[in-house]
Amino acid sequence: MKKVLQIILVLTFTAVVSGFVLSSVNNWAKPLIEENRIKAISQAIFLVQQSGVRYEKLKIDEIDVFEVFDENNNSIGYAVVSEGNGFQGTIKLIFGIDKDLNRIKAIEILEQVETPGLGSLITEDNFKNRFKNLNTQPLIQVGKGKKPSNDNEVQAITGATISSKAVVRIVNDAISKLKKFNGIQK
Repeated sequence: MKKVLQIILVLTFTAVVSGFVLSSVNNWAKPLIEENRIKAISQAIFLVQQSGVRYEKLKIDEIDVFEVFDENNNSIGYAVVSEGNGFQGTIKLIFGIDKDLNRIKAIEILEQVETPGLGSLITEDNFKNRFKNLNTQPLIQVGKGKKPSNDNEVQAITGATISSKAVVRIVNDAISKLKKFNGIQK
């Protein structure tokens, strides 16, 4: 009986100390993680809106939207952060779009956990460049095994069709939500 009580006390003490250490590390790291997340999004905004020099965050329900301005303080479009399900987990991306919401300027993948060597190819320039100057009227379509014949089509990555379609679905969903709000209002 004394041995059992001793084991329970040791395990309880270990659990309490481990919980305290984990909590302390989490409290220490949380602001740093948030700071790095904001820094990564800020850098990505200027990758998808390359002529932008500053941006303002807009309040749009469920979607992070940033209006981007050029050096003459003219609005050149928006950078939109959106996420959705991929093949193995959540894909978080940002895309630049013109002021009329009709043309994609560029896209960057912020976070993904797709299959290495297949789905993870969505992070490669070869795939991301397929979105440059892409028409969003009508919504973007995915072509499989053939070159796009329309200016609103993206060719899927061979062996990663689900990941390719997921990226297109995430972009289309965000554009549809923005259009539902009658464009972007400040």
